[in-house]
Amino acid sequence: MQELLHWFQHLSVVIESGAVLAGALSGLLAAAHKRLDLVGVFTVAFLTAFGGGTLRDLLLDQRPFFWVEHQHWLWFLLALCLLAVLFMRQRHFEPTERAMQWPDALGLGLFAAIGVSKALAVGMPELVAVLMGVVTGVFGGVLRDVVCNEIPSAFNDHKPYAICAFVGGWAYVGWWHWSGSSEQAMLLCVVLTFGLRALALWRNWVVPAWKI
Repeated sequence: MQELLHWFQHLSVVIESGAVLAGALSGLLAAAHKRLDLVGVFTVAFLTAFGGGTLRDLLLDQRPFFWVEHQHWLWFLLALCLLAVLFMRQRHFEPTERAMQWPDALGLGLFAAIGVSKALAVGMPELVAVLMGVVTGVFGGVLRDVVCNEIPSAFNDHKPYAICAFVGGWAYVGWWHWSGSSEQAMLLCVVLTFGLRALALWRNWVVPAWKI
C-alpha cells in the first residue's frame, strides 16, 4: 500500500496535467462549436481548465493561483488554441469528444481530491471542504457553458457528475478521520470519483429531472 501511495504522489502531477489538458480541450470544442475567434477560444479554454481551481482559491483566500505559479501552462494553452484554430476541423470533433470522457472523469476525481485537501489544510469545516472539492472539479465546465451562452451541462444533462465528486469528497473526509492519512484519503477520493463517473458513463445512469 505504501508503494502504491508513493507511486501515486509522483503520478499525481502527470494526472493533474492531464486533467488540465482535458479541461482545455473541452473548452476548445465548446468555443469551436460557437465559431469563436482565437481570443474567444483561449478565454473559454482558460476558464474551463483553471476556472474551478481559481474560484476555490478565491473562496479560500489562497495565493498564488495555480496558473500564476505555473505560468508555462499559459504558454502551452495559447499554443494549443492557436494550433486548434489553424488545424482542427469538424471531422475531428466527435472522436475527440469521445476520447475526452475518460481523462475528464479522472480529472474530476483528482480535482475533487485536491479541493478537499486544500480546504481541510486551512481548517475549513467538513461540508465546506467537500463543496470546495465539487467546485474545483465542476465549475470550470460551468464557466465554460455560461460564457458560451448555454445552460451548464453539469446542471441539466442529467448525467451524474457533481454528485460523483460530492460522494468522493465525503469518502476523503471519512478516510482521513479514520486513518489520519491524507495521501490515502486522496487516493480513495480519486478512485471512487473516477469509478462512479465511469460507471455512470458505461451504464448511462441519469439523475431524475424535476417534472413540473
